[in-house]
Amino acid sequence: MNLKPLYGNVIVKPLADETVTKSGIVIPDTVSKEKPEKGEVVAVGTGRLQEGGTIVPLIVKIGDKVMFRKYSPDEIKVDGQEYLVIKEADIMLIIE
Repeated sequence: MNLKPLYGNVIVKPLADETVTKSGIVIPDTVSKEKPEKGEVVAVGTGRLQEGGTIVPLIVKIGDKVMFRKYSPDEIKVDGQEYLVIKEADIMLIIE
């Protein structure tokens, strides 16, 4: 299924961090109930719509790994996969 966000919205696939203890036990992200704060951009909108009707292109692009504000995204589920819909303004940085 193709997801095409509108205007300044970005669709992000959450990236969860696994924690490994000193003894090598992997603690999956499901143990923590906190929402993820980073993810990979899978789709971007056409740009932010300004008051005058002009569209400003988005800075992030497909494939970028980003950090975003913890409680800003809306969660959606498509074909059993969880995605987050975020306004570009809520993305704090691109991880290089």
